[in-house]
Amino acid sequence: MKFTVLISSYNKGEYIEECIVSCINQSYKNLEIILFDNYSNDNTKKILEKYSDKIKIIYKNKVSEFPALNQIDLIKEGLKLCKGDIICLLDGDDYFFKEKILKINNIFEKNDFDVVYDLPMIKKSNELIKFNLKRKFQKNIWPTIINTSAISIRKKSLEKFIQLNLFEDYNLLEIDFRINVVSRCIGNNYFIFDESLSVYRFVPNSIMSDNKKYSKKWWFKRLQAHNYMKKIYELNNKVYSNFFDLKLKNLITKILN
Repeated sequence: MKFTVLISSYNKGEYIEECIVSCINQSYKNLEIILFDNYSNDNTKKILEKYSDKIKIIYKNKVSEFPALNQIDLIKEGLKLCKGDIICLLDGDDYFFKEKILKINNIFEKNDFDVVYDLPMIKKSNELIKFNLKRKFQKNIWPTIINTSAISIRKKSLEKFIQLNLFEDYNLLEIDFRINVVSRCIGNNYFIFDESLSVYRFVPNSIMSDNKKYSKKWWFKRLQAHNYMKKIYELNNKVYSNFFDLKLKNLITKILN
């Protein structure tokens, strides 16, 4: 089974080499590595040049003022080029453990899952912290999101997800939230591998860290998330019942607006 590692990057010069090397050094070798960069203005390009013979590097202009939409755009473009049956998503400041793709391959080979998640370690400063997943995942309980770099998905499943085309109206929502909702709320053909195979790095001023709890942006993003979940449920002829929290977010965002 062939794998594609799809890396999205913008100004990750401090971390991008560790990210790339973690992919090159995978014990499983039937893979290609494609990196999309939004024309970083730090030292990223200089580092990428060192690995131009080992990975495919593509530079692409940003399409939006919203980082989440730029991330999704890079993944959409990568999907057009990748040859792998399975796509492992990876942010440019994260990295994989050496056996990740080998172990993920063993799961896909024996099962027909659309999506396989692993449980990432969280790296904050120099400390690795185990990811805490709430196993219960119901439509009226806010989901625990497994981050982008711990998502491995069949190419055909990612293509179907992209075809939903629910992007511009939800411009604050990253792709990990969207895939988690579609696969874990609506679908049931996924598997959570109870092992840490990837590392999510908590970086100041990143998409995720620049979202302080209870800030104005946090409320607007939370409302978008509710509306996205409601839309996904409607498209699948299901009823989204988390209306109290949704109405509360509506009220607060109107006050803040």
